[in-house]
Amino acid sequence: MTTSAAKQKEIYNQLGFLSALTVLNETELREARHAFSELEREFGEEYTGYSLHNVHLQYPWVMGLTKHPRILEVVKAVLGLDVILLDSRFICKYPTLEPANILENEVGETKPEGNVGENLLPYVAWHQDMRYWGIAGGPVLSVWLALDDSQKENGALRVIPGSHCSGMLPHRQATRRGNMLSVNQEIPEELVNVDEALLCPLLAGQMSIHDGLLVHASDANTSPMRRCGFVIRYVSTCAYPIQDPDRPRKFHATTLACGEDRFNHFSDKST
Repeated sequence: MTTSAAKQKEIYNQLGFLSALTVLNETELREARHAFSELEREFGEEYTGYSLHNVHLQYPWVMGLTKHPRILEVVKAVLGLDVILLDSRFICKYPTLEPANILENEVGETKPEGNVGENLLPYVAWHQDMRYWGIAGGPVLSVWLALDDSQKENGALRVIPGSHCSGMLPHRQATRRGNMLSVNQEIPEELVNVDEALLCPLLAGQMSIHDGLLVHASDANTSPMRRCGFVIRYVSTCAYPIQDPDRPRKFHATTLACGEDRFNHFSDKST
């Protein structure tokens, strides 16, 4: 491991995240934005806002992003040389002052849209990713790759540094409408040290990464600018899925991102 990689891992282990890491050059960014605009034209913004899940299985350019050398360089520094791509999703907060649309969650349920007069701009409540993943036995992380500038005004990521060291916190049904989380949960604010929250602004082409236990959220987009990002989940090959009868999960989109899989915990993984 190079000195730079070792330093990145040290900071990541301490804070639970890294931010503003450059990934895409100008040409790569232009090509990715153009390809995404084609998906917007094909499916419509209501769909592309949250429903482009695991499309790395369909589009080679998306798979190329998940295995981009600059992304995997950092992922390997944190997780080790043997890494599985767990899943991926595009998330867009479009510039709008309209109430949030109904979002269908991963088990086919829908969340009520609420009254028109309420503030229902889409946001993401305080949460920990590990609450939803159903993974144990090894480290996991999320990458947020920005296709647009991600700033305070259009709902950039907010994190609680070091919160990944506190273990899993209780989650409940969100009390504020418009939550983009597919199961509509949140960590109660009295359990979140909001005064310590840090904003993680990104320029288009940059990424942030965060630990599966890091407490994080993002506010609504109140600007005229779209905020589009590509979220990629990676796990060490030593990690394994756990069974949860209340929320069964399938990992049909896993693939070996780099290295060797000596465990074969994801039997439906393609290589």
